[in-house]
Amino acid sequence: MPSHEPVSQSLWAGRSAETIQYWHQAVKCQKPSDKPHGTGKSISILGYPVDAGVRRNSGRPGSANGPDAIRKMMAGMGFHLDNRIPVYDFGNIGTVGDDLEETQIWVKEWVLERLQSHSFPLLLGGGHDLAYAHGQATMQYCLSKGEKLGIINLDAHFDLRPLLLGKGHSGSPFFQLSEEYPKDFHYLCLGIQRAGNPPQLFKTAKALKVQWIEMQDFSISNWDYIREALDHFCSDVNKIYLSIDLDGFSSAFAPGVSAPSPMGFSPELASKVLNWIADSGKLLCMDVVELNPQFDQDNATARLAARCSEQVLDRLFGHQKD
Repeated sequence: MPSHEPVSQSLWAGRSAETIQYWHQAVKCQKPSDKPHGTGKSISILGYPVDAGVRRNSGRPGSANGPDAIRKMMAGMGFHLDNRIPVYDFGNIGTVGDDLEETQIWVKEWVLERLQSHSFPLLLGGGHDLAYAHGQATMQYCLSKGEKLGIINLDAHFDLRPLLLGKGHSGSPFFQLSEEYPKDFHYLCLGIQRAGNPPQLFKTAKALKVQWIEMQDFSISNWDYIREALDHFCSDVNKIYLSIDLDGFSSAFAPGVSAPSPMGFSPELASKVLNWIADSGKLLCMDVVELNPQFDQDNATARLAARCSEQVLDRLFGHQKD
């Protein structure tokens, strides 16, 4: 059985105000096993404090502490969302020992329940193996409605590695999804670094008809090309599942990750991509993964993860701009 850990309201703390001005005032903490609240619009947060998949992939452990670090940085941010849309934090779902698969089954069912109740899932990692469970749920939800799902991953890596001894890991989630849904796998990866992906992974990506933009082309000066690629990909799908792997950012901005790189993309470019995806009207859910607070500096990576999350939610559910 996976571990269920409710989040203390004390994690969501910050300045006081008479009305809701900050995120910590808006978030209502629930138990992981609590059911969705009605069928109206809402936001459902779930932490995935798991680094078992990172360990299996020979990464440096520590991402299990990522979800709470993101919450702490998000708590004091200004809250600009429509107050009529409730925000629930359902705590953390972790592993007991190395039982990653049982945890993924639970997460899949949790996400599916939220989607069926019209809530927007925001998942905080934890290893990128989260994407297998998250992707399964969104795929099942879309297929049940006859819709085509597109997966967009901001990442230095394809995460299309094969299983290890028959088990998944942080480098295999999208390979697992491609195996499970071969006819319905539509995947765009932004920020791919050649140094982080051996030739065999490029062959795998081509065989699976994956679309990608390599790091040398993924820059703010090349925005028109990137926007065209996004438009081409998104015009062919009904819904989008967005995954943000923090190791895709340059380590100048994101030192606290499992696999840092000095050659990653910038927050400025990521911000434009996130706005474009949110404005598409097709975004169904998102996750932010691979935060490793043990190696962070002045909470820079945790703040970046929190800002990415807040920006997308503000774009989707914020008050109408003047």
